[in-house]
Amino acid sequence: MDTLLDPEFHRYMIGSLFILAGVLHFLKPQFFMRIMPGYLPWHKPLVLISGFFEIAGGVGIMIPSFQAIAAWGLILLLLAVFPANIEMLRKYYRKDGLTLFTWGLIARLPLQFALIGWVYWAGL
Repeated sequence: MDTLLDPEFHRYMIGSLFILAGVLHFLKPQFFMRIMPGYLPWHKPLVLISGFFEIAGGVGIMIPSFQAIAAWGLILLLLAVFPANIEMLRKYYRKDGLTLFTWGLIARLPLQFALIGWVYWAGL
């Protein structure tokens, strides 16, 4: 089978991306705290908790006996952090207007749903 069409290959790609993102939550928590919606309490604990679940989901999707539950967990996590993506766009747009970076943040919003679809396809 062609590697690029093999869901197992994609599970390892997805897992690696989420593990890296999760580790960054612990190495650079301030970055993630700045993009959190103001209405959420406990920014640092929530950043660390989401980082933990990104790592756990990334590892889990690479283990066949855990891949389905990990895929659902990652999908729920992606939905849960979507407001932070909107908040990041809102903050940078307010500060800088329409720049190349803010256009990238606009493009990122539908890509979040593509990522959900990718996790669903590869993990379930």
